[in-house]
Amino acid sequence: MKKKLPKFKDEDHEREFWSSHDSTEYIDWDSAEELILPNLKPSLKTISLRLPEHLLNELKFLANKKDVPYQSLLKMFLAERVQSEIRKLSRNKLKFKEKIAQQ
Repeated sequence: MKKKLPKFKDEDHEREFWSSHDSTEYIDWDSAEELILPNLKPSLKTISLRLPEHLLNELKFLANKKDVPYQSLLKMFLAERVQSEIRKLSRNKLKFKEKIAQQ
């Protein structure tokens, strides 16, 4: 049985709570459904990223060929790779569960 979620005073308290708790103790992710929020604007966080100069030049070259800003192209590349890695982890988790079920 999953633990009951506490009521949070505000987002800061909720953020603090989740930074020190495992969501799997409170949420059954296996039965979760994907939710699409088309009107939700993602929050952006500015970061500093050091890249080898040749990599940055190649990125700018590709962005120029695609007629997009290089920062936007970098975000697209990152988003694609992150999603690919998440799908790979999900497939591996499923294979692991199937393997255990067969034993």
